[in-house]
Amino acid sequence: MKILILLFSLLFCLTAEAVITAKSFLVADEQGTVILAKNADRVQPIASITKLMTALVVLDSHQNLDEDLTLNFKFAGQYHTKLPRTLKTLTRRELLELAIVKSDNFAAYTLCHYHWGGVSRCVADMNHIAVRLGMSNTRFADPTGLDPANVSNARDLVKLVIAASEYAEITEASGKPKVSIKVKKRWWDFGNTNPLVRRGDSIKVSKTGYIGASGGCIVMLLDTEVGERIVVLLNSKNTRTRIPEAAKIAVTVSHSDVSVD
Repeated sequence: MKILILLFSLLFCLTAEAVITAKSFLVADEQGTVILAKNADRVQPIASITKLMTALVVLDSHQNLDEDLTLNFKFAGQYHTKLPRTLKTLTRRELLELAIVKSDNFAAYTLCHYHWGGVSRCVADMNHIAVRLGMSNTRFADPTGLDPANVSNARDLVKLVIAASEYAEITEASGKPKVSIKVKKRWWDFGNTNPLVRRGDSIKVSKTGYIGASGGCIVMLLDTEVGERIVVLLNSKNTRTRIPEAAKIAVTVSHSDVSVD
């Protein structure tokens, strides 16, 4: 089913009169051509959207995705994970999926910890890729997005989404409603932070984000009746408003009778 139908359903069932609280947003086609934008050059914290760049660094390193990595739960409190403390190892692939699907900060940190050269090299490589992609207004200070010094703007993030869409591991994870991890005899389920993913299979890239400094954020690459659309929404009021607002904006670019005023 095409995602536009799902967007209409979500938009009018949850928020028939959604007000756009986001400070900036942008909709572009798959080539990055801008269709609709507001404050697209406004630089601001991007929270867990950061994890898409963390994933690029991990995948570009060509380290074994099926290697078991020992978990150091000494940092679990700092990075707010819900992983059970009885878990000893996870593969790099499982950590990547947790970082994208559940937006698990501890998973993102662990991926960078085991990167060539550790966390500092990982963050440096994140910034190098940003330069390579032409993301001139983007800076990274940590791999999770918890640091408000991780900043970008909507125009730069379109480039990140396009780059992320070229990695099968990212598109496969983005489309998963949940990640399931087995610990001894019990399965632990970690749901996707984007509820639209649970309603269809037309989202190729998805990443949500929220910290106090960033407000509610989301980037998506959607398959719609009018072609692929990239949606970037930054600094929405909270985590509850970002999805309906992104849905309304996505619908607007295809239907002139819907307004984003």
